[in-house]
Amino acid sequence: MSRPIRRLALVFGLLLVALLVNITVIQVVLAGDYRDRPGNQRILLEEYDRERGPILVGPDPVARSKETGDTLRYLRVYSNGPLYAPVTGFYSLIYGATGLERTENRILTGKSPLFVVDRAEQLFAGLEPRGGAVSTTINARAQRAAFTDLRGKKGAVVAIEPSTGRILASVQSPSFDPNKLSSHDPAAIRAYYTSLESDPAMPLLNRPIVSLNPPGSTFKVVTAAAALASGKYTPDSMLPGPRAYQLPNSTHKIRNWTGQACSSTGLVSLRDALAVSCNTAFAWLGDQLGADALRAQAELMGFDNSFQIPLRAATSRFPEDPDPAQTAMSAIGQFDVRATALQMAMVAATVANNGKTMSPYLVQEIRGPDLGILKTTEPTQFAQALDPLYAAQLADMMVNVVDNGTGSNARISGVRVAGKTGTAQTGNDNPAVAWFIAFAPAQSPEVAVAVVVEDAGAPEVSGNQLAAPIAKDVIEAVLR
Repeated sequence: MSRPIRRLALVFGLLLVALLVNITVIQVVLAGDYRDRPGNQRILLEEYDRERGPILVGPDPVARSKETGDTLRYLRVYSNGPLYAPVTGFYSLIYGATGLERTENRILTGKSPLFVVDRAEQLFAGLEPRGGAVSTTINARAQRAAFTDLRGKKGAVVAIEPSTGRILASVQSPSFDPNKLSSHDPAAIRAYYTSLESDPAMPLLNRPIVSLNPPGSTFKVVTAAAALASGKYTPDSMLPGPRAYQLPNSTHKIRNWTGQACSSTGLVSLRDALAVSCNTAFAWLGDQLGADALRAQAELMGFDNSFQIPLRAATSRFPEDPDPAQTAMSAIGQFDVRATALQMAMVAATVANNGKTMSPYLVQEIRGPDLGILKTTEPTQFAQALDPLYAAQLADMMVNVVDNGTGSNARISGVRVAGKTGTAQTGNDNPAVAWFIAFAPAQSPEVAVAVVVEDAGAPEVSGNQLAAPIAKDVIEAVLR
């Protein structure tokens, strides 16, 4: 055999090996990824021939399958679709699945290994295969309260049970109706999806866990935690709180939202600085603590970490390498600090839970077709973010914010409420973002809440005005 022919044979041999390796990778290694990819219509058509299991809030199905008698045998229907859309997502013939409809697809279709026994029993009994049920952690009253209060605004609410990480509410506004994306009318589905995609308010965005905004003064809770944890400061430590603070190595100054000094003497305690949301005191404190201490405290509370609840949440972040001026700005939740509503609910929950940060989760139980429990999610601790003593001190400081400071609209008669207001600019020409985080210490049941209202208007519009009343209503809904 001549040398050119041998080379050609070698090339074809290598190509054949590469082809076999590629086929093996696709059919074996990546088979699950291709099968579960949103928009895989062959799999979707197969799944429309079996009864898909429900998604439950308490005992009630908020997503279920209804028999149609048509070629597509089952139709997915949603009770109060826009209310639960951030949780359920949608299940669409055209656009695949999102939300729990996507992440729990193998449960809902009955194809999970958890259902081996059920499938065998169905086969031997001559029964048609049915999917399992997903029981969520959502509290229906809290979800409804947040949804009602957010109507007409753009924003998100997340409520968490501090001791477990159970997500009690996950609400967005604007929302969308998953029923219109899960119909059997392709033209109507496409028209509705196009209208949602072209809406500048982005109703398809899962705001509670994906939308990143500067947390503003709610981040002062993280800065206060870092100060207490350093051992150098107590709630009674006196800080400079002038009308304006010259940023280190910069020509720029930070001013207080009131335009005044935070006390008549120019000095303010850490407790009172949090209560009146003193920008200059916390900017100075951030410079004293340094970026590394602030970042370490933020990360213990969840920043710079990715959480799957099982929906994947966006990673909230603290700046990587800020200079001293940027560190001072970061200490008051400005510069490049960004957080989701989920993250700031975790911050509040950490303080409420004696300094323990719990991993958040949305699925409480996996159930069989007969609704028998097959698997229960066990709470897991993410980090001991703060010593219990310091957490108790910080909780008292946050109660003072509501009782005597900027969080007055969160007061509940007969209930101690801990909270923190926040307002931030997302850009020079953009409206402000208003925040409020809160919890009710020593109450049962427990709840910690974060509310963010985007496009809140002028910078002087406060979290106390727009967000605190929503947090109050959510807390009351849980406590009822």
